[in-house]
Amino acid sequence: MKKIVIYVLILVILTFIIPFFFTNATIESKAVIEVDLQENEEIEVNQETEQAIEQSSVDDAPYEYKNYNTIKLLHSKTNTIEELQLDEYLYGVVSAEMPYDFELEALKAQAIVARTYTLYKINELKHGEAHICDDSSCCQAWISKEDRLAKWEEKRAEINDINPEENWNKIMRAVNETKGKIITYDGKPINAFFHSNSGGATEAPVNVWGGTGYPYLQTVETSGEDAYTQYSSEVVVSREQFVNKMKEKYPDFNINFDDETCIQIIEYTDGKRIKTIKIGNCNLSGVEVRSIFALKSANFSIEVGSQDVKFSVIGYGHGVGMSQTGADSLAKQGYNCEEIVKHFYSGVEVVNF
Repeated sequence: MKKIVIYVLILVILTFIIPFFFTNATIESKAVIEVDLQENEEIEVNQETEQAIEQSSVDDAPYEYKNYNTIKLLHSKTNTIEELQLDEYLYGVVSAEMPYDFELEALKAQAIVARTYTLYKINELKHGEAHICDDSSCCQAWISKEDRLAKWEEKRAEINDINPEENWNKIMRAVNETKGKIITYDGKPINAFFHSNSGGATEAPVNVWGGTGYPYLQTVETSGEDAYTQYSSEVVVSREQFVNKMKEKYPDFNINFDDETCIQIIEYTDGKRIKTIKIGNCNLSGVEVRSIFALKSANFSIEVGSQDVKFSVIGYGHGVGMSQTGADSLAKQGYNCEEIVKHFYSGVEVVNF
């Protein structure tokens, strides 16, 4: 009987003790697993952080160009020369040449074009000790970060959601994400002309400046440019002003406004601009007429009224090379920056310089 009681007591004790040991083992095992998971998560987070830091340092690090890491910029108003890192200089060019609210891929295309144009101009040795100037009528526009931010601040009264610092960061991103990229034809940097709005079709340089032109600058069409304010404009002058402006260039000019054929378009270019036009007793190019009457493009029509003469103009700029609004339109259609570049410049490659 005593043995039975002892066996019962041992069984009861084992019933309570065994689960205790298993529970502790489970808790300890679970704790180890949680620690391992936590350590793995920390490792992953640390790796992501390191990758982000590494990527950031790559974006911010100056690109080592084979030549011309430093640009000597001639300030046309003060006739002074400033030395800048090439990509730092391009921040000022892109922010001066293209609206900040254009698509990022369009801004990146502008950065590639501006970098290429800069390297091409350097080899011209046009400005003595300086590589390039900040006059858009001579080279390409440029503005300092301080002046650009100040101008954006001034616009806050008109555009409430404008954010100067964010805008500048977007410009920097466009330049940084295309570091080293230039456009080449037959292995050499191209003369990367660009303009505001092509009016739907770009122009061959031979129709603007004469000469033999460049094989990579052909007439190409781009859809969507009519959605921009730069697409159309008007210039109206009195008949007297019209005659006086013509006589400044051609002193023997005369015209009979009562003659329905006093103004006749003789020939158009492939880019749909006026190539040759007869006005009174003078034959002129469309480019000449654009210059005389300060038109935004050589793509225009003329309407003679009873008191005045009206020019209806399509496009903005000489029309050669990349159209900036065309680039933005293509970016909106899903084109990336290199595809945009190759759309406007025929037979080229985008390479690292």
